[in-house]
Amino acid sequence: MFNVGFPDAVLEMRELQASARALQIEVDRLEIPQVEDITSSFGEIKNPPDVLYVCPDPLVLAQRSRIISLAMTKMLPTFSGFREFTRAGALMSYGPNVPDLFRRAAELADRVLRGAKPADIPVEQPIKFDLVINVTTAKALGLAVPDKLLALADEVIE
Repeated sequence: MFNVGFPDAVLEMRELQASARALQIEVDRLEIPQVEDITSSFGEIKNPPDVLYVCPDPLVLAQRSRIISLAMTKMLPTFSGFREFTRAGALMSYGPNVPDLFRRAAELADRVLRGAKPADIPVEQPIKFDLVINVTTAKALGLAVPDKLLALADEVIE
């Protein structure tokens, strides 16, 4: 599921589909151009998928509780790149640690304010990622989360 009006989400979905093809995994897209389309997009699900990935953006982040509630009515395990989804009831999330990204952005801004040329600062990628698992949701879906996966999680919600 992704917001077609958010360029980063469109790019992420394109990358996700390319990776899925390489792994021979079929991906159906649920496009939501606006908030009003969220409920109807769940009605478009004909053959229930194994999982719902929600590509995070401001629109879906603000509607995360609604999206997760609709997914749970279909007993659909949901995951995203932002831990806020898991805290709202999604099964799991794996993505960059946002506070770490903000701290790093502040460090880079400090360097620029102290005279560093922005063009001389190398582009960086996130280095800290968080795995968050919601055990309560797993139980509600009838899923058992392996102990090894729970041991790897940065946060386990019970």
